[in-house]
Amino acid sequence: MELSFAAMTAIETRGLTKDYGLGRGILDLDLAVNEGEVFGFLGPNGAGKTTTIRLLMGMIRPSRGSGSVFGLDVHRQSVDVKRIVGYVPGELPQFGGWRGEEIAAYLAGLRGSVADGEVETVARHLDLDLSRKYREYSHGNKQKLALTLAFMHHPRLLILDEPTSGLDPLHQQAFFELLRDARARGATVFLSSHVLSEVEQVCDRVGIVKEARLITVGPIGQLMGIRTHLVEIEFAGAPPVERLRAVEGLEQLAVADHRISAMVRGSFEPLMSALAGHRVVTFASREPSLEEIFLSYYR
Repeated sequence: MELSFAAMTAIETRGLTKDYGLGRGILDLDLAVNEGEVFGFLGPNGAGKTTTIRLLMGMIRPSRGSGSVFGLDVHRQSVDVKRIVGYVPGELPQFGGWRGEEIAAYLAGLRGSVADGEVETVARHLDLDLSRKYREYSHGNKQKLALTLAFMHHPRLLILDEPTSGLDPLHQQAFFELLRDARARGATVFLSSHVLSEVEQVCDRVGIVKEARLITVGPIGQLMGIRTHLVEIEFAGAPPVERLRAVEGLEQLAVADHRISAMVRGSFEPLMSALAGHRVVTFASREPSLEEIFLSYYR
């Protein structure tokens, strides 16, 4: 008889908080990441991304609230959580004079669930020389080793804190290939980043954190098309700046000689009404990139 299993939540937090004071840490985080999805966790340095990840990995104690990974409490069952997670930390550990192959063998032995040859396969994909000593590695090669250690056991969940830091564009693409392979095997990915182009490539949904609080969560498509457009308008004469400033939904207005640029949220109708009676030479509109949307949340 075949058994069927309902999809479950890979990561769930309820009011999860680590309060360092002065708006630092992460506050009242309510978040659910579905099994099998790639979730992007976005924000600038200091917004609370790494604190959230350290809470999920059981490395720090929450001030209040709770979190779980596949039903395991991230604080009380942190050892069990670590067994099913492939983790890339934001700050890489120091292994001194150990060679890459020795580090991988040691950690694979602790895990006990790494298939023969898998370490070499991942390292070769990332063009990493495992025979060199860790202290001889560049920052990029240390990052490759961290990725090798995270992917080598085919984890059920990958928690990656700024995973492409230090990688050149060629090896960033190699990382994305590893990510796609992991997803094809059914892995869930929680990806922290401030490099928005990589999020556009791989993520299903994104959450944006600002000053220790989650301010929005949504599918990439929804965030990209949030009824927002960037417009650039050239006038034959002086732009009607005061009329434009009064337009509902017109934000980030910038004026340079006879040109204006702005972001339009919602309908174009109020803007078109404000332009009536003024000679427009050119009018260009486009959807903003994810980076521009992201920055708009911080203005």
